[in-house]
Amino acid sequence: MDRFTRKFRLLLLAWLHRSRSGPISLVRRFSYKEIKRATDSFHRTFYRNSHGAAYKARFQDGEVALVREVQAFNVEKDVFYRDVQQLGRLHHRHLLALRGFSAGRKRYLVFDNIENGSLKEHLNDPLKTPLNWKTRLQIAIGVAAALEYLLLFSNPPIYHVSISSSSIMLDENFTAKVRSLMLAFLVLLEIMSECLTTHVQKILGVRHCSNIIFQLGVLILELITGQSSEEGGEDLIQWIQESCLGSSIPRMIDPDLGNNYDSRELKKLLAVARLCIKTKDKPTFSIPQISRYLQKKVDVPRQQYMRPQVSFI
Repeated sequence: MDRFTRKFRLLLLAWLHRSRSGPISLVRRFSYKEIKRATDSFHRTFYRNSHGAAYKARFQDGEVALVREVQAFNVEKDVFYRDVQQLGRLHHRHLLALRGFSAGRKRYLVFDNIENGSLKEHLNDPLKTPLNWKTRLQIAIGVAAALEYLLLFSNPPIYHVSISSSSIMLDENFTAKVRSLMLAFLVLLEIMSECLTTHVQKILGVRHCSNIIFQLGVLILELITGQSSEEGGEDLIQWIQESCLGSSIPRMIDPDLGNNYDSRELKKLLAVARLCIKTKDKPTFSIPQISRYLQKKVDVPRQQYMRPQVSFI
């Protein structure tokens, strides 16, 4: 290796090290004052839950965004920066995109603006415009596609994601955006990748995939029935687990749909939901398979034809 090549290699390695552990290069950094001003001193509350609060924000340059407070963990700045970089690298049509962050007095994440709020609002709020059947079907397809991306195409894979009507956001075109990605889970993921054996990682990965599949099944039931899984979710699960669905289907469909739905697509969606919920403890098919079924709108294979050896990682 000649002198020039060696010097260039050292400079490249130094740059890579700075880009991975130094200031964020993929997303914009906001000051605390900018966040406070954009949220009208944190008075524009979008939602508030046990994980913190989120705010509607309008910045001086006219940019409109969703600002989410980061709580529940204390991590070093370098770790926080690295995890934010990981979120910044996630790009998918059905993921809520990270625009920036703030690491001043408090820590905040700045996401794309969401015009139409959460899916839960449109299913439960009588003042919201009811979602038509086509939109509901597209939401199910979009969420499955986002999960496939997180599990198969993200490096490292993202297993820790909560799927429910309250964690699915809708943009101005009612396109589904998954928002429940937590930095705390990325820290745990980093520990997993560095400290655990491949065998243990695989076991944990399958377990989390099983939970994600179950959550997707419940979400599909929410889309069909208009009922919240957080209120009466056990009734939804008990209904789909019953052996005979035919006579009860008309009674369980969201009244807002009326008769404006495709009965063939409805039966396929119910079949997918049923398989997702039945396989909570021992998944026999994967998120990519579910995504393909929904995208192609093909008949769902009988459970005995599902291949248990499908890789989840």
